[in-house]
Amino acid sequence: MNYDIMDTMVRMAMDAIRNAYTLNNNIAVGACVLSSDGTLYSGCTVDHSISDLSLSAEAVAMAKAISDGKREFDGIALVADIDGYYIPDETARQFLEEFNMPEVVLADFDGNIEVVKMDDLSPYKQRRRKRNSNNDTLLFDSED
Repeated sequence: MNYDIMDTMVRMAMDAIRNAYTLNNNIAVGACVLSSDGTLYSGCTVDHSISDLSLSAEAVAMAKAISDGKREFDGIALVADIDGYYIPDETARQFLEEFNMPEVVLADFDGNIEVVKMDDLSPYKQRRRKRNSNNDTLLFDSED
């Protein structure tokens, strides 16, 4: 992915956060998926009072792409209304891995961007963690 595409993806993910529906002080997340044909799909957090019905931003963006017939992807950008990078939880990572998502663009609101391979997300577990008191979402400081 080149810088212009990543920049567009991050901006779309940031725009998507405005539409997030969060409950119980959950984190608003925006995502933007790049299909292999260059089409971009954004998504945001959609919480529900029944937690099993809540949708991650990653799942929403992927569902939009999949329902449009896409099956091959070049990357996903993720942004959240937190300090530092948002890292998808295990369920979201499994969803992305199901469709062989190769790269994840992690961005914050300060303009920091880091591109990681899907396989490389697990080392983030070794970094300093913060836990959101309302869920099991993994959060990181981008300074690590």
